[in-house]
Amino acid sequence: MISSTKWKLNVALFMIGQGITLFGSTLVYFAVMWHITIQTQSGIMMMLIMIAGMLPMFLISPFAGVWADRYNKKNLINISDAFTSGVTLIMALMFTFGYELMGLLLLCLAARAVGQGIQFPAFNALIPELVPDEKLTRINGINSSIQMFSTFASPALGGVLLAIAPIHLLMYIDVVTAAIGISILVFFVKVPAPSKEKEQNSGAKQYIKEVRAGLSYIVTHPFLRKYLVISALMNFMIATTAMTPLQVKRKWGEGLWNVLGGFSLSVEHRLAITEMGYSGGLVLGGIAIGMWGGFKSKHLTFSMFTTLTGIAAIGLGLFDNFWLYTMCMALAGLFISARSAPGMSILQLNIASKYMGRSMSVMLMMATLFVQLGMLLWGPLSDIVEIELLLVGSGIFMVMMGLVMTFDKTLKKAGSVTERVDNDSNFDNDE
Repeated sequence: MISSTKWKLNVALFMIGQGITLFGSTLVYFAVMWHITIQTQSGIMMMLIMIAGMLPMFLISPFAGVWADRYNKKNLINISDAFTSGVTLIMALMFTFGYELMGLLLLCLAARAVGQGIQFPAFNALIPELVPDEKLTRINGINSSIQMFSTFASPALGGVLLAIAPIHLLMYIDVVTAAIGISILVFFVKVPAPSKEKEQNSGAKQYIKEVRAGLSYIVTHPFLRKYLVISALMNFMIATTAMTPLQVKRKWGEGLWNVLGGFSLSVEHRLAITEMGYSGGLVLGGIAIGMWGGFKSKHLTFSMFTTLTGIAAIGLGLFDNFWLYTMCMALAGLFISARSAPGMSILQLNIASKYMGRSMSVMLMMATLFVQLGMLLWGPLSDIVEIELLLVGSGIFMVMMGLVMTFDKTLKKAGSVTERVDNDSNFDNDE
């Protein structure tokens, strides 16, 4: 970690730059998803959106984890941002010249997922190197709040712009925000350099060896093994909430909606309102954890907000009133955000430094895999069964899951760790 009294400024610049980049990326994601949803109104297409946005991430993650452990994480983040914005620029130009095909939008999401699959392990492996161990939960909460503020603004702006402008104009915004984020990271953020030995020792066999060593580390680590199962189940069930845009379209998508003063809202506006509620909850959840820090036992904070996330999902399935539905969207965002900060801190404190990138990449790989598996079930099923029933069922499962986690001894032990693990003598055979 950078030993300087200026670490707070360094971390703040890092988070702000990544937040700006996230703003453009999220705006494009919502614009593409809503455009496809409005045009097709198909659960199958929602499934394809999720697969296009996650399958490439799953495939690249094992290699991205090795790169994060051996190369300069700052460069990896910048390269992935540049690749993502480059793909978006190409798609924007193609749409500008009249090549408006749904397949191209799915291809755009898939290519962007490759960049995100590289960026995620590097980003989360870098934070513990910049932040003191005792500040990790608060910084993760503040980081979540900064990023979710961008997420809060982007669907609102995306909904308005999509109603008045063609989708390719929104893609150009992503290119500009990526350029700003990359510039901040390049010129203002100081990052520790990786070991030269790791950079020099490359080759296909060494890559495979390091991937296998990372997998072995997770499988034989009691907490990480259990956390992997929890993450898989949670992501499989929470995939039902990805159907909420389609749910909004089906329940409140016919005609204009008159509110006070006779002002009329289209389905794009209603989608923006619900996503603003969700994103606003994400912002508040990050702020709350950043200020509060959670319970002394991070495991208790983690399990409590898992239970509350399930309750919010049940509400999304039960309420027919649009405003109550939007309130549940906001609560779901708040609980998910408040859950993620202690969960990430527990991981960062319990993973040996040299396995941080690989471990984070496996977590990402499993998360994306089980969201996709969930969508393979929930997407087609939503064309047969009411989305409301799917949300209630998944919510009940998450509530039960959170209650079981509260009393789990392995999670309790991991949540009580206060200093980051520096090494693990049982896993020194891969270097």
